[in-house]
Amino acid sequence: MPVFEVSGATVVFLLIVAVLVAFLTEIVPNDVTAIGVVAALVILEPWTGVGSRAAISGFANPATVTIIAMYMLSAGIQNTGLVERLGIYLADLTAGKEFRALVATVCTTGPIAGFVNNTPVVAVFIPMVTDLARKTDMSPSKLLLPLSYAAILGGTLTLIGTSTNIIASDFARLLIDGRDGIGMFEFTGLGVLLLLVGLAYLLTVGWRLTPARVPVDSDSVSEFDLENYLTFMEVREASEAVGVSVEAFDEAYPDVRLLQARRDGRGYAGPHSDRLIEAGDRLVVHGSLQAVNRFREAAGLGQRSREAVTEKTFEATATDGTLAKAVVPEHSRYVGETVGETGLHDYHETSVLAVRRGGELLRTDLKDRTLQAGDMLLVRTTPASIRYFTDTGDLIVADERAIDRMASTDIAELAPLSPKAPVAVGILAGVVGLAALDVLPIVIAALAGVVAMVVTGCLTTADAYGAVSWNIVFLLAGVIPLGLALESTGGAAAVAQFLVATGEVLPLLGVLFVLYAVVGLLASIITPVATAVLMIPVGVDAAARLGANEFAFLLAVMFASATSFMTPVGYQTNLMVYGPGGYEFSDFLRVGGPLQLLLGVVATVGIAIGWGL
Repeated sequence: MPVFEVSGATVVFLLIVAVLVAFLTEIVPNDVTAIGVVAALVILEPWTGVGSRAAISGFANPATVTIIAMYMLSAGIQNTGLVERLGIYLADLTAGKEFRALVATVCTTGPIAGFVNNTPVVAVFIPMVTDLARKTDMSPSKLLLPLSYAAILGGTLTLIGTSTNIIASDFARLLIDGRDGIGMFEFTGLGVLLLLVGLAYLLTVGWRLTPARVPVDSDSVSEFDLENYLTFMEVREASEAVGVSVEAFDEAYPDVRLLQARRDGRGYAGPHSDRLIEAGDRLVVHGSLQAVNRFREAAGLGQRSREAVTEKTFEATATDGTLAKAVVPEHSRYVGETVGETGLHDYHETSVLAVRRGGELLRTDLKDRTLQAGDMLLVRTTPASIRYFTDTGDLIVADERAIDRMASTDIAELAPLSPKAPVAVGILAGVVGLAALDVLPIVIAALAGVVAMVVTGCLTTADAYGAVSWNIVFLLAGVIPLGLALESTGGAAAVAQFLVATGEVLPLLGVLFVLYAVVGLLASIITPVATAVLMIPVGVDAAARLGANEFAFLLAVMFASATSFMTPVGYQTNLMVYGPGGYEFSDFLRVGGPLQLLLGVVATVGIAIGWGL
C-alpha cells in the first residue's frame, strides 16, 4: 500500500498559510506570530531543513541590524527639533490657503522620509498638519492621508528610506551572483520619478478623491458622540462630597470619572487635585447614563444640568487640563494592554473618555478594553502628560492645540533646536556618504553612526533603544528564516512557476507588471516587510527561469512592497492617520488604489528602461 509523503515545500506552504491567517486576523500580535514561526521551523526541521542556528539567523541578519541602527539614527535627528521647527515654518508659509497647505505637507514630507524613518516623521507632522488644516479652515482629513502617502513615496528615494529597501539589498547579495547588495543611491532616479508622479497625483486627482471626514474645527465631544456621557452635576449642601478632596471623591466611585470641578463659572480642579469640594460647586462627570444616575443618588448630588459639556469646558487654564486626541502607534507599549493596565489614569493623570477603532466607537467599559495599534483615544490629560507621551512615543497626540497649551507660542520655545543639531545631521550625512562611496558596508556605517550619536551626546542610550520598533525587528527576524525555508525546499520555485506561466501569453514587461501588482496587493493585506521576505526569492527565481534580469525583478518586488496604499493596515503610517483623519477603510482603496496602479505602470516601465529585462 503506497504511503503518502509530505514534501518540505508543502509543509512550508501550509506554515505560510497559517502565518498569513494569523497576520490577517491578528489573533496574536504579528511579531509574536513571527517568533512562533522560528519555533515551528525547528520543530518541523525534517521537512523545512531549517535547524536551530538557521532559525535564529534573522536576528544576526545584516538587514535586521541595519534597520535597528537606522531607527536609532532617525531618533537622533528627531531629537534635534529640526522636523518640528520645519513644520512650524510651513504653517506660516501657507498663509491660510488650502492648496498651499497641501503642497507644503506633501512636498516636505516626501524628501525628508528618504533619509529619516518615515514613522517618526509622520508622528511629528500629524498634530502640525491637523493644526494647519484648522488654520486654513479645512478638514484635517484632506491633509492626513496625503501626508502618509507622501511619506511612503519618500521611502523609495534611498536605500535607507524604508525597511524593505534594506531587506532587498541583503537578498540581492544572497540570491544574485556578482551582487554585493544595492547602492545607497542606485535606484534614486526611479524613486524621484515615482515621488514626482505620486505627488502630482496627490495634488490633483487624489485631492479630489480624498474625503473630508472630520468637520472643520470640530468639537471633540461631538466628534466622539459623548453628549450623553458627559454631564454637569450640582453639589448640594447635604452632599457627602462637601469637604472631600476632588481626588478622594473621584476614587470613591470607580464607575464614573470626575473630570473637573467648577466654581463661579471657572474650572478650579482636575481629577487628581487635593482641592476640597464645596457646596454649590459644579462637577463635570463622565460615565454612562445608568452609572451617572447611580452616582448622583449615592453621593447626594443635584439633578443633571441641561448645559452641555463641550471641548471648551476643559480649556480652563486653572485646572491645567485639556481634551486631546491621541493615536496608539504600532510600537507603543500600551498595545495589547487594557486601558486599566496602562496606568494612564493612575500614573499620568489621563482619563480615557472614548476609543475610536476604525468605524467602531467605544465609550463604555473602557477600563477593560484592550488597546490596539491605530486606536484613537479621546483623553482628558495634562500638559506634563502630553509632554511625556510626545517624548516616549507611546501615544501620538494628534491635536496641535493641546500641544500649544503646554508651551509658549514663541517658535524658539515651542520647537527649540538642539545645539547638537549640526552634529547629528553631520553624522547622518557621514553614514550616507560612507555607504554610498562603498567605504563601509551600510550595516557597519549605520552602527558607527549610532555610536557617534551617543558619544557626542546627540542621543542617549535609553532614547536609542526606545526609538526602535522592536515589533518590526522581531517580525523581520522571525520571517527571514521562513523565506530561507521557502527557497531551500523549492517552494519559491513552485510559486515562481505560476509566474513563469504568464510569460507564455505576456511579454516580459507584462510579467513584471503582474509580479508588481501581486506583491503590492499582498503588502496591503499583510505587511511590506513580510511580503518582501517571501516574494523576493519568488521574483528572482521567476526571472532566472524566464532568462530575464534577476535584479530587475528584485527591484519590482522591492518597490511594490514599499508602496502600499490601498489599506490602513498595509503600512504603519496609514494606520497612524486612520483615526485622526476619521477615515473609512474604503477611503484608502478609493484614493490609494488608483495611485498604486499608476505607480505600478511607472515603476515597471522605469525598471525596464533603467535596468533592462
